[in-house]
Amino acid sequence: MILILTAPDDVHADAAEVELRRRGAAWVRFDPADVPARASLSVAVRAGRLTRTLVRDAPRDGDPPVGARRDAAGRQVVDLDAVTAIWFRRPGVPVAPDHLREPYARYVVEESRQFVGDVWETFDVPTLPAPRPVVLRAQQKVRQLQLALRLGFDVPATVVGNDPDAVLDLFSGTGGRMIAKQVGLSDIGDELMRFTEPVSHRDIVHADGVRHCPFIAQATVPKLVELRVTVVGERVFTAAIDSQRSNHARYDWRRPDGRNTPMSPYVLPPEVAARCVALTRLLGLRYSALDLIVTPDGRYVYIEINPTGQYLWVEEETGLPITAAVVDLLTDAAVTVPTPGVTS
Repeated sequence: MILILTAPDDVHADAAEVELRRRGAAWVRFDPADVPARASLSVAVRAGRLTRTLVRDAPRDGDPPVGARRDAAGRQVVDLDAVTAIWFRRPGVPVAPDHLREPYARYVVEESRQFVGDVWETFDVPTLPAPRPVVLRAQQKVRQLQLALRLGFDVPATVVGNDPDAVLDLFSGTGGRMIAKQVGLSDIGDELMRFTEPVSHRDIVHADGVRHCPFIAQATVPKLVELRVTVVGERVFTAAIDSQRSNHARYDWRRPDGRNTPMSPYVLPPEVAARCVALTRLLGLRYSALDLIVTPDGRYVYIEINPTGQYLWVEEETGLPITAAVVDLLTDAAVTVPTPGVTS
C-alpha cells in the first residue's frame, strides 16, 4: 500500500491516483494537517513489535485501502504497517481542535507536528523524494552549489550572504551584469516572495542594506532557452522554456506569461543528464526538479535544484509522462534508496 501525504487540493496527487487506479494499485491519501482535529494517529509497542494505526472519517470516494477496516463509529481504521512506499507531496501542518485557545492551541500544534513527523521516520520503505530530514538538508542552497561544482556543472559566479563588499565585488567583476534572488523557499507568503531580478546601478547604491538579510547574487547568464529538468529515479524529463520571448519572464520564467513563453520537450546531452541524476542521488533524493540555462554559445549552466519542485504543469504542456514515472517509482518496492553523499 502506498501512502500519499498531501493536502486535499493537490492536483499532482489527483493525477497520480488516476494512474494508480488504472494499474489496480493500493494506496491511501492522508493530510497530516488532520491530526489531531480530524484524525487520530497512534504508535504502539506490544510483544516486542511496533505498530502504527491511522483512524479517520471514511473518505467519500474510492474503495478502502488494503489493511483498512471500519470501527464501531464507522470511521476508517488503516493499518499503516501495510505501507510499502511513501510519497511526501505537500503535507499540511497539524491543526488544533477549534475549541482550543492560545497558548494551548499552539502547544497542541507543536506537539502534534513533532509526533507526526516522528512517525514517518519509523518507516523503512522507499520514500519520494526522500525522508524529511534528507529533503530539508537537500534544500540548502550553498550545499547545492558545492555539490554541483564537485560534479562538474558550469555554475555562474555567485555570492551568497549579507556582506555588502562581496556583493559590490561581484557587481564590479561582472560589469554590472548581476541578478539577485532569495536564499531559501521559506513559507513567508506570496506578498514577500521575491522573483529573480536584475540589479541595476541605481540598486547597487543601496548595497549596504544587504547586511540586514542574506540573499543570492549571481552573474547574469545569457539565455538561449531555460530548461526544467525533472529527475525521477534514474529517468530524466527535460522541457525547454522559451523565456526570452517575453520581457515579463526574461529573468524569471515563474512570472506567468504562458502565451509568450512556450514550452517543448528537449533532449539533454547524455553527460548533462547524468550530472542531473548524480546530483539528485548525491543529495539523497529519488526525485528533483533542476533549473538550467542553455547559453547562445551552447553551454549548459546550473542554476538550482528543488527537491519538491512541481512537475504537472510541465507534463500538461509537453506530454512528458512524468506522473507515470512517479507511479513506477512508488509501486516498485525493489527500488534502491540513495544514500546522501554517495554516487554509484
